Amino acid sequence: MDEAYEVGGFDAASLGLLAGAVTFFLADRTVNRRGGRHRKSSGDRQQGGSATAIAIGALMDGIPESAAIGISLIGGGKISAALVAAVFLSNVPEGLSSASGMKRAGRSTALILALWGGVTAASALAALLGYFFLAGASEDLIAAIQAFAAGAILTMLASTMMPEAYEEGGEVVGLVTSAGFLLAFILSRLE
Repeated sequence: MDEAYEVGGFDAASLGLLAGAVTFFLADRTVNRRGGRHRKSSGDRQQGGSATAIAIGALMDGIPESAAIGISLIGGGKISAALVAAVFLSNVPEGLSSASGMKRAGRSTALILALWGGVTAASALAALLGYFFLAGASEDLIAAIQAFAAGAILTMLASTMMPEAYEEGGEVVGLVTSAGFLLAFILSRLE
């Protein structure tokens, strides 16, 4: 989010964050209504929907994040091995959580690997497309893409990885968390 702000200012970063938050919220709500209602339960009622929500969140985080990596290579830019490792390592907990939830829900190993292989392929494609098609994109668009990833992942974390908040606040907890984050971010920059 900080990088999106530096590139495009409050307007582009805010719109991107809110778009990512709302997009994940709507996708998460769809999972709820298609049988994943008990996915946030830590007991036997879980049907694997939480794992699906985590995969959706990883996809909505990975695509813009990878597009941003592709964009940064335009004009001879370089990406350090440390950055690639950091991006990879930041996604490992999501993948492990999702995979174990899917396994407990009875999903096959082949399906789990295919799902995460698809997320990886979509992210790699996003990096390639970012490199080739966003070379002349405005700074505001680049910032919005980067902030979209932040909004999607923050909403996913709030609604999927913080079950007590979800139980107390309901399905809008991710949106409220993202809005609170955005307000705190704006206030921190106005100092």
